[in-house]
Amino acid sequence: MKYQAGTYDIIVVGAGHAGCEAALAAARMGCKTLMITLTLDAIAMMPCNPSIGGTGKGHLVREIDALGGEMGINTDKAFIQSRMLNTAKGPAVHSLRAQADKTAYHKEMKKTIENQENLDLIQDEVIDLIVEESTVKGVVTRTGAEYEGTCVILATGVYLKSKIFMGEVNFESGPNGLFPANFLSEKLRELGCSLRRFKTGTPARVHRDTIDFSKMDIQEGDEKIVPFSFLNKKLEIDQQPCWLTRTTSETIRIIRENLKRSSFYRGDMEGVGPRYCPSIEDKIVRFEDKSTHQLFIEPEGLDTKEMYVQGMSTSLPVEVQVEMLRSVIGMEKAHIMRPAYAIEYDCIDPTQLKPSLELKHIHNLFSAGQFNGTSGYEEAAAQGLMAGINAVLKLRGDEPFVLDRSEAYIGVIIDDLVTKGTNEPYRMMTSRAEYRLVLRQDNADLRLTEKSYKAGLATEERYLLTQEKKQRTAEAIELLKSTHISPEDANFILESLDSSPIKAGVSLYDLLKRPEISYKDIKSFNKLDIDAFDEEIESQCEIFIKYEGYIDKQLNQIDQFKKLEAKKLPEELDYTKIDGLRLEARQKLNNIKPLSVGQASRISGVSPADISVLLVFLEQRRRQKAVKS
Repeated sequence: MKYQAGTYDIIVVGAGHAGCEAALAAARMGCKTLMITLTLDAIAMMPCNPSIGGTGKGHLVREIDALGGEMGINTDKAFIQSRMLNTAKGPAVHSLRAQADKTAYHKEMKKTIENQENLDLIQDEVIDLIVEESTVKGVVTRTGAEYEGTCVILATGVYLKSKIFMGEVNFESGPNGLFPANFLSEKLRELGCSLRRFKTGTPARVHRDTIDFSKMDIQEGDEKIVPFSFLNKKLEIDQQPCWLTRTTSETIRIIRENLKRSSFYRGDMEGVGPRYCPSIEDKIVRFEDKSTHQLFIEPEGLDTKEMYVQGMSTSLPVEVQVEMLRSVIGMEKAHIMRPAYAIEYDCIDPTQLKPSLELKHIHNLFSAGQFNGTSGYEEAAAQGLMAGINAVLKLRGDEPFVLDRSEAYIGVIIDDLVTKGTNEPYRMMTSRAEYRLVLRQDNADLRLTEKSYKAGLATEERYLLTQEKKQRTAEAIELLKSTHISPEDANFILESLDSSPIKAGVSLYDLLKRPEISYKDIKSFNKLDIDAFDEEIESQCEIFIKYEGYIDKQLNQIDQFKKLEAKKLPEELDYTKIDGLRLEARQKLNNIKPLSVGQASRISGVSPADISVLLVFLEQRRRQKAVKS
């Protein structure tokens, strides 16, 4: 028996990392929002690694924060260890990573959602979508409730028809023993959505007291903690250590002898797994020349003895998992509290989405997170935030909020998904961003906060802080340019830094260009009151000055990129009628319906020659319109 349960502007299906960001963004932008989840106990759950950030992913979190999202703020509340990765390399690939208390992370996010104005939260399962004339009108739940909604955002994660695999054992289940969602997939297929099966996995959790840490290498957090949120300037906690250990030849022997019992190698699974996060079985098979593999032992929180064994996801039977884990250095007596498993689930082909994350063939229906074919909490949260913003803008009748590849890592991930699609769970990496020197994690606020403020999400407080940072950085750079130092004052200090002496006066700006000179060294010249600037401003100055030539070169490349992005293609264009395009290009272009020549150029199967044809076509079209007018 169905009943009318309420009317909302925005309905969000799912309360994982994508759903949380989508619902909070919509509510904060003033829309009456409903979030429906299978269980309130799984809000912002971390069913895999209890960490946020990492290489490439840390960039996404800081961009989410710069836009006014919650992930960075929540991580700063719940982290137990923080490290900046890749510091031996250039600033483009510096990435923040925090080990989180998974229970605290869930509790803090749930509290935030419960206290958010305009946001209602209920526990139920969405089993049907109400669609009329290719426009979504609401949802139907398992309890018979019908909710009317102008826009609906699907953030179902890995729950659609999800199935757990452990060796010969497999059964319908969501992650961590939660219920799967078995009804929505068929409805989506009826509505013309193309779905596929993906898979992922998670390692075992072992009891802390059964691990011999004396045989492992300790991994401490950074002495100076860099917050994820730009709203936080300083954080101090007693950090928890992690540990590094390795597999042994015995581990390899056990795995090889039991490969035939792995769910994947048995052929039980049809889903495609993440290439960049292989199971331990895959590592042994694919990297047979390696005699050992490193593993990280990480705490899951302050109030639990569960330890996460990073690097050892598997679909082997539980009894083999026990034997395998006990062959690892320092884990000879390990007791498994939660066994490892692989999980298979339905997700959508993301090429069916517009860059706003709205489905092309169903108006007002948006999609975000792992349901779009990605892996990872950070990728999910980034999409959820963008889907939430765009659902509100669609409701208002405004233009969508789309970040391109030159503006954000978020722009890269969404462009990759909707333009190229993905044949495996998509993972963000710095190598995917061609303009990564400009898209650094330290300047995400300078790049994005003003855009979000104008769209209506970022608060005035956040906007003013960003403007102040921008102004203070400009002041510091100008001061360095206008302050000169003589050889008499400089050469003694330069000699101590193994830097070449100067023969004439030089600006501190030019001195800072030297690779061996840091902003901290510049302070020792005592020529100006640069102590008036905090460390964040100092870092911005140093990066800008040292990499000025490279940044300018990349900005020129971005200008060329923007020119192709500015050449818009009509959505209704029928590419089969454009002479000169190859057959494959016509099919791909008609399927993706790119919004610009730039986007068309990134579609697999569209050649440079096809792009030349499109440019000629657009010019002819422009001239014809000019003649008619």
